[in-house]
Amino acid sequence: MPETCIPDREDVIKSNIGLVHSCAHRFKGRGIEYEDLFQAGCMGLVKAADAFDYSRGLRFSTYAVPVILGEMRRLFRDGGTVKVSRTLKELSIKVNREREAYIRKHSREPTISEIAALMGLETAEVAEALSSSQPPLSLTSEDGDGATSQIDIAIESHEERVADSISLKEVISLLPPEDRKLITLRYFGGKTQSETAAMLGLTQVQVSRKEKKILSRLRLQLTG
Repeated sequence: MPETCIPDREDVIKSNIGLVHSCAHRFKGRGIEYEDLFQAGCMGLVKAADAFDYSRGLRFSTYAVPVILGEMRRLFRDGGTVKVSRTLKELSIKVNREREAYIRKHSREPTISEIAALMGLETAEVAEALSSSQPPLSLTSEDGDGATSQIDIAIESHEERVADSISLKEVISLLPPEDRKLITLRYFGGKTQSETAAMLGLTQVQVSRKEKKILSRLRLQLTG
């Protein structure tokens, strides 16, 4: 059996940061600043990169999106603040000192992997420590004349659709087998309620009622 090729964690985090933006946009306008949502999502991305098992043959994004969304939902439960532990704060200070020393010596920004190697840490630990020390990104900017303008955060609509699709498939997979089959036939198989009823041994009215209940349940799970 061929050995599973595990990509560099720093590359995984950088290449999937768009998922964090996509997930953060799901919660816009619900009372928590976008910067806080993004920071919580970054922590989720780092956790996902640290725990993902490449040998299972799943796509990383399939695993990461629920973890990212979970960190954002935790933010709502915790009252809208990203809590940073004392241990993480102390590690953040040490990591930043190492980073500054590296810049002075080599005249360039070190990679996460380089800092991790110098400190004998996991890249995930370094990434989380650096993330916790970053100031929130201001969504406004001021020009030379003192005029303030809004900064747009770029996001590809394709990534947002992917994140929504992954989240939907995730909650559908948790449905009881019969409910999952009904939704699959109706929304992925293009079947009418009558056709679905015939295939499941139900009446069209039963399918209609069950479908409404299932969709209501899915909406609650997707919106937290």
